[in-house]
Amino acid sequence: MPTIYYIRHGQTDWNATGRFQGTQDIPLNDIGRAQASAAGQLLRDLLTRDGRDAASLSYVASPLSRARVTMELLRVALGLPAEDYTTDDRLREITYGAWEGFTLAQMEQSNSEIHAARLADRWAVAPLRGESYADRLPFIADWTGALTNDTVAVGHVGTARTLMVALGLKSPAEALEGLIEQGALYVFRDGGLTIVR
Repeated sequence: MPTIYYIRHGQTDWNATGRFQGTQDIPLNDIGRAQASAAGQLLRDLLTRDGRDAASLSYVASPLSRARVTMELLRVALGLPAEDYTTDDRLREITYGAWEGFTLAQMEQSNSEIHAARLADRWAVAPLRGESYADRLPFIADWTGALTNDTVAVGHVGTARTLMVALGLKSPAEALEGLIEQGALYVFRDGGLTIVR
Protein backbone atom coordinates (compact mmCIF):
# COMPACT_ATOMS: atom_id res chain seq x y z
CA MET A 1 0.00 0.00 0.00
CA PRO A 2 1.46 3.39 -0.94
CA THR A 3 1.98 5.96 1.80
CA ILE A 4 -0.80 8.55 2.09
CA TYR A 5 0.07 11.99 3.47
CA TYR A 6 -3.39 13.26 4.40
CA ILE A 7 -4.30 16.86 5.24
CA ARG A 8 -7.69 18.20 6.23
CA HIS A 9 -8.45 21.53 4.56
CA GLY A 10 -7.78 24.69 6.56
CA GLN A 11 -10.36 26.56 8.59
CA THR A 12 -13.35 28.34 7.07
CA ASP A 13 -15.69 30.83 8.74
CA TRP A 14 -18.31 28.05 8.95
CA ASN A 15 -15.82 25.83 10.80
CA ALA A 16 -15.16 28.68 13.21
CA THR A 17 -18.88 29.08 13.96
CA GLY A 18 -19.70 25.36 14.19
CA ARG A 19 -21.69 25.16 10.94
CA PHE A 20 -21.64 21.92 8.98
CA GLN A 21 -20.46 22.56 5.42
CA GLY A 22 -20.92 19.26 3.62
CA THR A 23 -20.73 20.01 -0.08
CA GLN A 24 -21.20 23.77 0.28
CA ASP A 25 -18.18 25.48 -1.25
CA ILE A 26 -17.09 27.67 1.65
CA PRO A 27 -13.69 29.37 1.20
CA LEU A 28 -10.77 29.30 3.61
CA ASN A 29 -10.43 32.19 6.02
CA ASP A 30 -7.09 33.74 6.96
CA ILE A 31 -6.51 31.20 9.74
CA GLY A 32 -7.23 28.40 7.28
CA ARG A 33 -4.76 29.76 4.77
CA ALA A 34 -2.07 29.90 7.46
CA GLN A 35 -2.92 26.33 8.52
CA ALA A 36 -2.54 25.15 4.92
CA SER A 37 0.91 26.73 4.62
CA ALA A 38 1.91 25.29 8.00
CA ALA A 39 0.83 21.80 6.89
CA GLY A 40 3.00 22.22 3.81
CA GLN A 41 5.98 23.10 5.99
CA LEU A 42 5.34 20.05 8.19
CA LEU A 43 5.27 17.87 5.09
CA ARG A 44 8.41 19.51 3.69
CA ASP A 45 10.28 18.85 6.95
CA LEU A 46 9.06 15.24 7.09
CA LEU A 47 10.05 14.54 3.49
CA THR A 48 13.48 16.10 4.07
CA ARG A 49 14.03 13.87 7.13
CA ASP A 50 12.94 10.83 5.10
CA GLY A 51 15.16 11.77 2.16
CA ARG A 52 12.14 12.04 -0.14
CA ASP A 53 11.71 14.34 -3.13
CA ALA A 54 8.37 16.15 -2.93
CA ALA A 55 8.12 16.18 -6.72
CA SER A 56 8.10 12.36 -6.79
CA LEU A 57 4.76 12.16 -4.96
CA SER A 58 1.27 12.27 -6.43
CA TYR A 59 -1.04 15.11 -5.32
CA VAL A 60 -4.83 14.97 -5.22
CA ALA A 61 -7.53 17.06 -3.55
CA SER A 62 -11.26 17.08 -3.07
CA PRO A 63 -12.86 19.29 -5.74
CA LEU A 64 -14.25 21.71 -3.13
CA SER A 65 -12.38 25.01 -3.12
CA ARG A 66 -11.38 24.86 0.57
CA ALA A 67 -9.48 21.65 -0.21
CA ARG A 68 -8.05 22.91 -3.51
CA VAL A 69 -6.72 26.15 -2.00
CA THR A 70 -5.26 24.19 0.91
CA MET A 71 -3.46 21.98 -1.62
CA GLU A 72 -2.18 24.97 -3.57
CA LEU A 73 -0.79 26.70 -0.47
CA LEU A 74 0.72 23.42 0.70
CA ARG A 75 2.43 22.91 -2.66
CA VAL A 76 3.87 26.45 -2.59
CA ALA A 77 5.32 25.67 0.86
CA LEU A 78 6.95 22.59 -0.72
CA GLY A 79 8.46 24.73 -3.49
CA LEU A 80 6.23 23.14 -6.14
CA PRO A 81 3.95 24.78 -8.74
CA ALA A 82 0.67 25.56 -6.97
CA GLU A 83 -1.75 24.10 -9.50
CA ASP A 84 0.03 20.91 -10.59
CA TYR A 85 -2.31 18.39 -8.90
CA THR A 86 -5.52 16.51 -9.65
CA THR A 87 -8.94 16.53 -8.01
CA ASP A 88 -11.07 13.49 -7.20
CA ASP A 89 -14.73 13.58 -6.19
CA ARG A 90 -14.22 10.45 -4.09
CA LEU A 91 -12.39 12.69 -1.58
CA ARG A 92 -15.21 15.18 -1.12
CA GLU A 93 -17.03 15.69 2.16
CA ILE A 94 -20.22 13.79 3.01
CA THR A 95 -23.38 15.62 2.02
CA TYR A 96 -25.28 17.11 4.95
CA GLY A 97 -28.34 17.65 2.75
CA ALA A 98 -30.95 19.91 4.32
CA TRP A 99 -28.63 20.51 7.28
CA GLU A 100 -25.76 22.15 5.39
CA GLY A 101 -25.05 25.45 7.11
CA PHE A 102 -26.71 24.28 10.33
CA THR A 103 -25.17 24.02 13.79
CA LEU A 104 -25.83 20.92 15.91
CA ALA A 105 -28.54 22.79 17.81
CA GLN A 106 -30.26 23.77 14.56
CA MET A 107 -30.10 20.17 13.34
CA GLU A 108 -31.88 19.00 16.48
CA GLN A 109 -34.55 21.68 16.13
CA SER A 110 -35.05 20.85 12.45
CA ASN A 111 -35.74 17.13 12.95
CA SER A 112 -35.27 15.75 16.45
CA GLU A 113 -35.94 12.13 15.40
CA ILE A 114 -33.23 11.98 12.76
CA HIS A 115 -30.89 13.95 15.02
CA ALA A 116 -31.44 11.43 17.85
CA ALA A 117 -30.93 8.49 15.47
CA ARG A 118 -27.67 10.05 14.30
CA LEU A 119 -26.48 10.52 17.85
CA ALA A 120 -27.08 6.81 18.39
CA ASP A 121 -25.35 5.74 15.15
CA ARG A 122 -23.47 8.56 13.45
CA TRP A 123 -21.69 6.13 11.13
CA ALA A 124 -24.75 4.68 9.41
CA VAL A 125 -27.49 7.29 9.87
CA ALA A 126 -27.42 10.11 7.33
CA PRO A 127 -28.24 13.75 8.05
CA LEU A 128 -31.64 14.95 6.81
CA ARG A 129 -31.59 14.34 3.01
CA GLY A 130 -27.82 13.79 3.23
CA GLU A 131 -25.45 10.83 3.28
CA SER A 132 -23.71 8.91 6.03
CA TYR A 133 -20.09 7.96 6.55
CA ALA A 134 -21.11 4.43 5.58
CA ASP A 135 -22.42 5.81 2.26
CA ARG A 136 -19.03 7.38 1.52
CA LEU A 137 -16.91 4.39 2.55
CA PRO A 138 -17.11 2.58 -0.84
CA PHE A 139 -15.80 5.68 -2.60
CA ILE A 140 -12.80 5.99 -0.28
CA ALA A 141 -12.12 2.25 -0.49
CA ASP A 142 -12.21 2.52 -4.29
CA TRP A 143 -9.81 5.47 -4.18
CA THR A 144 -7.30 3.74 -1.90
CA GLY A 145 -7.48 0.59 -4.00
CA ALA A 146 -6.48 2.54 -7.09
CA LEU A 147 -3.38 4.19 -5.57
CA THR A 148 -0.09 3.20 -7.18
CA ASN A 149 2.22 5.91 -5.83
CA ASP A 150 2.86 7.63 -2.49
CA THR A 151 0.26 10.38 -2.42
CA VAL A 152 -0.48 13.70 -0.75
CA ALA A 153 -4.25 14.07 -0.36
CA VAL A 154 -6.30 17.01 0.88
CA GLY A 155 -9.84 16.31 1.99
CA HIS A 156 -12.31 16.72 4.82
CA VAL A 157 -13.30 15.36 8.23
CA GLY A 158 -15.56 12.74 6.67
CA THR A 159 -12.85 11.73 4.22
CA ALA A 160 -10.36 11.20 7.04
CA ARG A 161 -12.74 9.16 9.18
CA THR A 162 -13.75 6.88 6.31
CA LEU A 163 -10.10 6.55 5.24
CA MET A 164 -9.20 5.17 8.68
CA VAL A 165 -11.91 2.52 8.31
CA ALA A 166 -11.12 1.74 4.66
CA LEU A 167 -7.50 1.05 5.62
CA GLY A 168 -8.55 -1.19 8.51
CA LEU A 169 -6.95 1.03 11.14
CA LYS A 170 -10.10 1.82 13.10
CA SER A 171 -13.62 0.51 13.54
CA PRO A 172 -16.42 2.88 12.54
CA ALA A 173 -17.03 3.74 16.21
CA GLU A 174 -13.32 4.41 16.80
CA ALA A 175 -13.02 6.51 13.63
CA LEU A 176 -15.75 8.86 14.88
CA GLU A 177 -13.84 9.65 18.09
CA GLY A 178 -11.64 12.70 18.47
CA LEU A 179 -10.90 15.66 16.26
CA ILE A 180 -9.51 15.67 12.75
CA GLU A 181 -7.16 18.63 13.11
CA GLN A 182 -6.60 21.41 10.63
CA GLY A 183 -2.95 22.20 9.97
CA ALA A 184 -1.82 18.69 10.99
CA LEU A 185 -0.41 15.93 8.80
CA TYR A 186 -1.87 12.40 8.97
CA VAL A 187 0.60 9.86 7.64
CA PHE A 188 -0.85 6.47 6.71
CA ARG A 189 2.20 4.25 6.23
CA ASP A 190 3.16 0.60 6.77
CA GLY A 191 -0.25 -0.32 8.17
CA GLY A 192 -0.30 2.45 10.75
CA LEU A 193 -1.17 6.10 11.30
CA THR A 194 1.10 8.84 12.63
CA ILE A 195 -0.10 12.39 13.25
CA VAL A 196 2.52 15.12 12.73
CA ARG A 197 1.79 18.53 14.29
